[in-house]
Amino acid sequence: MAINPLVELHKAGQSFWYDNISRGLINSGELQRLITEDGVRGITSNPSIFYKAIKDGSDYAVPLSELFKNAALSAKEILYELEIADIASAADALLPIYESSKGVDGYVSIEVDPRFAYDSEKTVSEGRELVKLIARPNIMIKVPATKDGLAAITELIAEGCNVNATLLFSVQRYAEVATAYLDGLNKRIDAGEPIDSIASVASFFISRIDTAVDKVIDSRVEHALNDAEKEWALSLRGMAAISSAKEAYQTMIALFSSDRFIEIKQKGGNVQRLLWASTSTKNPAYPDCLYVDSLIGPGTINTMPVDTVKAFKDHGKVLRTIDADLKAVDETLSSLTELNINIESIAQQLEDEGVKLFNDAFGALLNLIEDKRNNH
Repeated sequence: MAINPLVELHKAGQSFWYDNISRGLINSGELQRLITEDGVRGITSNPSIFYKAIKDGSDYAVPLSELFKNAALSAKEILYELEIADIASAADALLPIYESSKGVDGYVSIEVDPRFAYDSEKTVSEGRELVKLIARPNIMIKVPATKDGLAAITELIAEGCNVNATLLFSVQRYAEVATAYLDGLNKRIDAGEPIDSIASVASFFISRIDTAVDKVIDSRVEHALNDAEKEWALSLRGMAAISSAKEAYQTMIALFSSDRFIEIKQKGGNVQRLLWASTSTKNPAYPDCLYVDSLIGPGTINTMPVDTVKAFKDHGKVLRTIDADLKAVDETLSSLTELNINIESIAQQLEDEGVKLFNDAFGALLNLIEDKRNNH
C-alpha cells in the first residue's frame, strides 16, 4: 500500500485538521473516509466556509424550508440552527479521535459572531451559549485574537471552554494569546476548578503574511538603488511567513517550558498548540505544499483546505522542518527589518483586514439566508 503523507504527519508529531465543513461532507460519508483513510484529526470552520456550503449545495434546502416556517426566527438564528447541527454531527464523528487521544485532538471549531471581535463581553457570552447549545466535549470556540479578544480568551478558558484563538499574524500577538490562555488556567485553578480537560490552539495564519510582505518587497525592488539591493530584496520574497511561524514555534517552546507553565502542568494543564492556518499558497509561483512541507514538527497542527489536502496527499514530504535552519530564520527577519519592512505593522493590518473579511462573509451569509427566505 502506498504511503499516505497525510497519515504520516501524525508520526512526525503534527495533527492534520481539515479546513472545511458542510452537511454534504458529513452525510456523504466523506468526512468519515477522511478520518479513516487520511488521518483527519480535527475540523475548522469560518463564515466563508459556511457561505459556500449553503450557497453552492442543495443539502440545506429542506432544513431551510422547515426553518422558514417560523417567521419569528432571525437570519442569524436560522444560521446557527444549521451550523450547530453540522458542528454537532462532525463532533460526533470525531469523538473517537478525541477519546483515543485523551483530548489532544478530535475537535471541531465554531466561530463566534465576528462582529463581536472588538467586544470581549459579547464574545464570551456567545461562546458560552454555543458551548451550551452544541453540548459536545470536543468543541472549540474560535475567538479572533484582537486586543479585545485576549480578555475573552482568558475568560472562556477560566469558564472551562476550549478555545481556538484565530487570526494570528505576529509572534508578539501569539505570545499575548499564550499568556491569555495561561491566565485563564490560573483563574480556574484559583477558583478550585479542574483544568485537565481544557484544550486550546493558537491559529497562526501563514500565506497572507507572504502576500502582504511580498507586495512591500516588490516596492523596495522597484525603488532599489542598485542591482545588489534589488537582488537582496528579491531573495526575501516568500520567506517572511515561514520565518515568522518558526519564530512563533520557538516562542511556544519557551513559554511552555517556563516555570509558570510547569506549575500549571503539574495541576493538569495542557500545552496550547500552534495551528498553521491559511496554508494554501496564494502565489502560483510557490510550491503548492510550501506551507505544509516547511512547518512540520511536534506539538503543531496544520489545517488544510481541500486543494492543499489533495496536493499534499499526492506529493507532500514528511520531514521535521519546523526547527530546521533557525539561523536562516534570524537572518531573514533581520534583513526584512533592514529593508524597513515592519512585520508587526503588517500583522496589525492583516488582523484588521481579517476581521473585516470575516465580518463581510458573515454579513453575506445572513443576506443569503434572507434572500432564500424571500424567494421561498
